[in-house]
Amino acid sequence: MARSKQDTPINSHKPTALLTRRSVFSTALGATCLAVASSAKAAKNDEIVDPPSVVTSPPREWGPKAGPSYLPDPDVIAIDPSFRDLTYFAAPIRRVWDKGGWLEGPAWSSEGRFLLISDVIQSRILRYTWETGEITDFRPDGYAVNGNCFDFDGRLVGCEDFFRRVVRWEHDGSTKVLADSFEGKGLNSPNDIVPHPDGSLWFTDPGYGTNITEGHADEPGGPTNPDGTIRWKIGRELTGEIGGTKRQQDHVFRIAPDGTLKAVLFEKDLLDPNGLCFSTDYKKLYIASTAKGPGQKIGGDQAIHVYDVNDGSLSNGRIFADMKVGNIQLHPDGLRADVFGNLWCGASGPLGMCGVLVFNPSGKLIGRIRLPQGCSNLTFGGPKRDHLFMCAAGSLFVLQLGVQGFAPS
Repeated sequence: MARSKQDTPINSHKPTALLTRRSVFSTALGATCLAVASSAKAAKNDEIVDPPSVVTSPPREWGPKAGPSYLPDPDVIAIDPSFRDLTYFAAPIRRVWDKGGWLEGPAWSSEGRFLLISDVIQSRILRYTWETGEITDFRPDGYAVNGNCFDFDGRLVGCEDFFRRVVRWEHDGSTKVLADSFEGKGLNSPNDIVPHPDGSLWFTDPGYGTNITEGHADEPGGPTNPDGTIRWKIGRELTGEIGGTKRQQDHVFRIAPDGTLKAVLFEKDLLDPNGLCFSTDYKKLYIASTAKGPGQKIGGDQAIHVYDVNDGSLSNGRIFADMKVGNIQLHPDGLRADVFGNLWCGASGPLGMCGVLVFNPSGKLIGRIRLPQGCSNLTFGGPKRDHLFMCAAGSLFVLQLGVQGFAPS
């Protein structure tokens, strides 16, 4: 999913006095401005400044050595009072792991009580075990898998950036390629995928994996390797026409239960489609349009769009949320819905603004979860599905909520 160059820390002095809990909540945005001003002053005076992990005042620590957290967590911000009904006042945001490269595609297995996450850059699929909190290898080489989901039969489905295809792991342990080309042309890099109860699978196909870091560049002459300088085949075995070798236009696809692949949106309809999520009645599909990907001259509008779903097709596209907080444009990524139809969206942007934005079904921003890094993707999990798992750069964060996630993830 999309990477934002704006996910950069802002240096700040540590405060000399503790703020009250009420003032922390009421001055959340002001703290960002104060941090910038303090950094500028420190830089001018040639002082050495250690950046806090977020703009929380006092700066918070993360990980197992972190001290007690303030409660309610000052980085769980209610913009509308209704958001408080979705959170749990005594639950702090916890960072449970921080040794990844770029984490994506969290998918919760209710049967196995574990979470799968993709480390796209390190090309691994990892497993977080609920009972122990351990992170172990699930697949040591996942071929740069990005998005994952479990279908309604409990089978794991993944979007392989390196081979530019969608695959499914069957109950007998075999692997089936569900999609690797469309109208005789290879795919770009399938990004995020969601199941429908009719047995279909819907996925986005932007070009974020058409580079060295997350997948492989195009063959010579393709948009991401126009002069052939990049040695596009090295790094893993790539033989024959497996998936795409040249970046094509963006699409949103539907794989029918019989395996038929259909484009439900084309590049002219939506640029850089990324995270996607069904509404609780499956009558709407939300899709994030993200920033310019590799080999493109222009990118998406960085808004969340919503479409009506009718017999396997999409219609009546419109903007659901522009992803602006004040005058600051944030960058949407992964999406998930809770049982009440609220939409939880991973967001990248400046420190103090990035993390998770939460919208009610009408598209009103009602809450924020502030993280020290942009959130690429997220999902609900835990035995009660009341924990929000958030992938942010190389770290995995979790927050217990007062609401449950909807549908397989």
